[in-house]
Order: sequence, then structure tokens, then C-alpha cells
Amino acid sequence: MMMFNLKFLVKEFFIMSCSSCSSNNTNPNNCNNDCASCGDTSCASRETQQESSCSHDCSSCSEHCAPPKVGQNQYSNIRHLIGVVSGKGGVGKSMVTCSMAAAMAKLGYKTAVLDADITGPSVPKTFGITQRARGSEKGLLPSESKGGVKVMSLNLIARNETDPVVWRGPVIAGVVKQFWTDVYWGDVDYMFVDMPPGTGDVPLTVFQSLPVDTIIVVTSPQDLVSMIVTKALNMAKLMDIPVLGLVENFSYFQCPDCGKRHDIFGKSHIDKVAAENEVKVLAQLPMDPAVAAACDAGKIEDVVSDQLLAVGKKLADLLP
Repeated sequence: MMMFNLKFLVKEFFIMSCSSCSSNNTNPNNCNNDCASCGDTSCASRETQQESSCSHDCSSCSEHCAPPKVGQNQYSNIRHLIGVVSGKGGVGKSMVTCSMAAAMAKLGYKTAVLDADITGPSVPKTFGITQRARGSEKGLLPSESKGGVKVMSLNLIARNETDPVVWRGPVIAGVVKQFWTDVYWGDVDYMFVDMPPGTGDVPLTVFQSLPVDTIIVVTSPQDLVSMIVTKALNMAKLMDIPVLGLVENFSYFQCPDCGKRHDIFGKSHIDKVAAENEVKVLAQLPMDPAVAAACDAGKIEDVVSDQLLAVGKKLADLLP
């Protein structure tokens, strides 16, 4: 039986991305050796076409010569891939990711979460998953939640869940791709990718390398967050990734005693942001202590909101 571990993932990444790149040998002056952010498997041909101008740094390139998509594990059948992004951290993106996966599972679909937030993986804890990932002849096996949601996360491979991930961007991006190519996911109707905040290496890698159908952008009411969310939307536009819509988390707090609504983080501007960027508002989720407690207890599947169930139905209609 083939055994998989963290060393295997990192070793294979370096073998794939560096030693076989023709630009390392034929173009030492122009190539920046950052193969992970480039993804070009035919550097020689690109050099012929753009000999005078190409730096092989796709992350800063405005050309539309996108590298080919990476194929999924040969034994897997993943029908739809949805990215969940945010312009900044602290807006509850991972909670929304897990809730959406749980919502789709409640609607009867086979769902999964690829935890691409490598340096801050929280998905297993949110689902209450403690079983570590195991290896098989077909690939690394994801763990499953009580509700049947399949999950792959670095915390399911690392020796200790509190070990820090002190890796540079190309290594992190390589592991994310291997969660797609080397994990035996089986049959999945909807896979959600929980991406780290911002517009850095991992979102770029996912958008360039994985066949993303659409993305959900998570935000909160503050003006600063709205400005940063626009950056995330502009990145999606730049990468030609369709946007399903916006989810505003921590939108308000409703007093359980008197029922009065309080705007803890200020008045919402999500309708204005959505109109300016020509996207839809999918949901405005309140601050709910019960949801926070469920995340801490690994019981996110018990508190899926009606709003996110409605978003799940919209997603199923858009991507049947």
C-alpha cells in the first residue's frame, strides 16, 4: 500500500515544479525560477513566442496565456468546484465555507471541502473531524464529517495540529495543487475551496490551475472591508472567474430578549458594493453566539441557516 505523508507532498512538489523545468537550463537570465507561480510546463515554447519580454513570472503578467488546468485525481469525479474567498481575514470565511458544504449535504448532494488555507487550517475542527488522513493505492483519502462532508486539510496530515506552517508561497501553492491531484475524493457533486484571505499565491494558484466554476466572496459591514472586497472581485474579473455573489457575515446582532436589531460593525454597505460591481447579494448573516459555539464544538452541521440553504438551492440551479 502506498503511504502518503507531508514529506511526500513537499518532495513531490519540488520534483514537479523545479527540476524538470526547461527554463532552468535554457533561459537562466530571464527565468526567475518561481515555477509554482508560473505553472508553464513548456517554457521553451513560451520563450520562442515572447523571447524579449517574458519573465516567466505569471503572477505579474497581464497576458492571457494562462497555463493549462491541472487534472484531478484519476479515480475522482468532482463535478463542480466553488471557491470561497475574502479580501481580508477575520470575516468568517471558513465558517461560511463549512456551512455551505453542510447546506449542500443537507440538500442531498455529495460535498467536500478542500482546505487551501494552509497556514491557518480550521476546517477539520469546525466539522469535529479528528481522524487523520490515510493513504491508499488510489491516493490520499480525505476524512469525513458526521454529515458525510469529505475534508482534506493540512491539519489532517501534520504531526500536531498546533505545529506552525513556516513555508514560502511556492511550497504552499504546490501542496494546494496536490490536494487536488493526489487526493482520492471519489464522487463529489460540489467541492468548496476554503482559500486564505487576500489575493496572493494560493488564490492565484487555484484560479490558474484548478477548474473553478464560480466563487463566493465573504465580507462584513465595515467600510474598510468593503474596499478590500472590491479588490477580490477585481481579481476574479482579471482571472475570468464568475462570481456567484456576496455573503455578508456579522451583518447585525438581533437581541434574543427584545428582538431589536443592532449594527455592531456599523451600517451595511453591501448593496452598494454589489451594485457597483454588478454582483448579487446572496445572504446577510447575523452574529449568532450559537453558531460560534457550534464551530468551537465541531458541530457546524447542526446550525446551518435557512439563508445558506437558499444559497445552496441557487447554486444547484446554476450548476446542476
